[in-house]
Amino acid sequence: MSRVQLALNVDDLDTSIDFYRRLFATEPAKVRPGYANFAVTEPALKLVLIENPGHGGSLNHLGVEVEDTDTVDAIQARLAADGLVSSDERGTTCCYAKQDKFWVEGTPNGEAWEVYTVLADSPSAGGPAEGSDCDCGQATAGSDDPAAVCCT
Repeated sequence: MSRVQLALNVDDLDTSIDFYRRLFATEPAKVRPGYANFAVTEPALKLVLIENPGHGGSLNHLGVEVEDTDTVDAIQARLAADGLVSSDERGTTCCYAKQDKFWVEGTPNGEAWEVYTVLADSPSAGGPAEGSDCDCGQATAGSDDPAAVCCT
């Protein structure tokens, strides 16, 4: 199963969890300090909430969650064949999960799109994307590179 991921910055995590719990009639799949996600069945959606006071209501990043690394590889190969460039992050720990993923570069409006699979749960949030100095869930200031978004 694949599903679209929508990662939102929220001012207050508890208030946002309560709202989205009611909106989608489902409990969060994971809640950690400053972070929560919902695995919504209908519509098929992975909703990620990243506490970022002062930036609530803004988009953090977008993604497509897929079943396994083979699917990540197949999508990356298809996009490359169509001329789209991507940045790999394999075996990375991000937002309380170990993941294999890639970021699509050169999006027309600077939005950050990732394609990923979760390999395992993690007790830690993870760190910044390789080569960036940002905090989990924060875009690198002034960057036009979608891969500069840390921690999904």
